[in-house]
Amino acid sequence: MMWKETLLSICLIICFQLSYAQPPGTVGAKLKAEAEAEKSALEQDYETRVRQEVLYGVYIPKDLAESFSELNKRTDADSRKKFTAMSEEDARHKLHFSLGRWIIHNWGFYGGSRLSKYLNDVGIFDPDDMARFIIITYHRELNGKPLGVKELVEGFQEVRKAEKEQRLKEGKVIHQETRKRPVKENN
Repeated sequence: MMWKETLLSICLIICFQLSYAQPPGTVGAKLKAEAEAEKSALEQDYETRVRQEVLYGVYIPKDLAESFSELNKRTDADSRKKFTAMSEEDARHKLHFSLGRWIIHNWGFYGGSRLSKYLNDVGIFDPDDMARFIIITYHRELNGKPLGVKELVEGFQEVRKAEKEQRLKEGKVIHQETRKRPVKENN
């Protein structure tokens, strides 16, 4: 009698699983559709963000000149004087984790903003590079030096390219496969 109940339980489990099984390929198609919908939503969010003047209560500059103006408004004269007196290298490195972090977060460099889009159009894509670029050019502006935008952008691009090449050079092959091609017979 016990074996009949066990057999009946197994049959019911199999029937239950089969009734909820999906046809082959539908799971992958469903996941692909969900991924595409999520990507589309992110793209729409990005397109909305890059048109906004204000994100989360913070004004987003539209270009480099406006970013200088905003930084002037947000810093007092004494702080600007200390910043101006620093060497460019000190400004670039020492302020990256304070002013640079503030710029990245509040001016929407990770999620996209009109300033990040402007910087992308200039040729800078990494949020850290964007912040460094603004800090360096702001320092040069306050010191009455030429901004050297083209040279700075090229420098950031060269560094990123070298980092990518280094990663590829040091990368490990996870799996390698060799296939033999079938020999074609001449008819």
